[in-house]
Amino acid sequence: MSTSLLSPDDWAAIWLTLELASVTTALLLVLATPLAWWLAHTASRWRGPIGAVVTLPLVLPPTVIGFYLLVTMGPNGPVGQLTSALGLGYLPFTFAGLVVGSLVYSLPFAVQPLQRAFEGLGRRPLEVAATLGASRIDSFFSVALPLARPGFITAAVLTFAHTVGEFGIVLMLGGNIPSKTRVVSVQIYDHVEAMEYAQAHWLAGCMVVFAFVVLVALQWLQPRDRNNASPL
Repeated sequence: MSTSLLSPDDWAAIWLTLELASVTTALLLVLATPLAWWLAHTASRWRGPIGAVVTLPLVLPPTVIGFYLLVTMGPNGPVGQLTSALGLGYLPFTFAGLVVGSLVYSLPFAVQPLQRAFEGLGRRPLEVAATLGASRIDSFFSVALPLARPGFITAAVLTFAHTVGEFGIVLMLGGNIPSKTRVVSVQIYDHVEAMEYAQAHWLAGCMVVFAFVVLVALQWLQPRDRNNASPL
């Protein structure tokens, strides 16, 4: 594809989208791992309600999530008052605000694959590790995490792809500020509003190709990991 087919604003939106998706994926893999482990093994009565909270972004309209995030992080919201008191200012219409919103709406795409991976391990590998003298922490990092590698790959791919494609929440929470909060999906919307269908076509085509590559990579990586996984 020739670079002349994409404007400087298009490229700025692409780089911002990739930066947002990369930061969100890295943070969510860290945050979602202990939550998924707890959901996979706990017998607490809070498992159901907390699991439902994790799943909410899958069923709620993005505008609903974006609205409440905007209110919560605004001048009258508890998060907004806290960030203001800490001298951080307000998060809406900033890149940091987009990251926070992305962590919320992409949460189930990170937690659920990890939870299924941890549940699929069963207790046998950890019991074997315990009989060999491994502590719980050693068992987690030396046994559980390597065996759950397909779940981590799926979680990373789905989280990255979902963050790249989100529109409603990023528009409501980040607005449409060039090189600051304007991501690819918002840039496509701008092109359509301005009846610049050729430019919208090139960006939308990139998104289609990206989604196809992601799905092919996901299908290719998962069987390969299963084949390489050795039963304990």
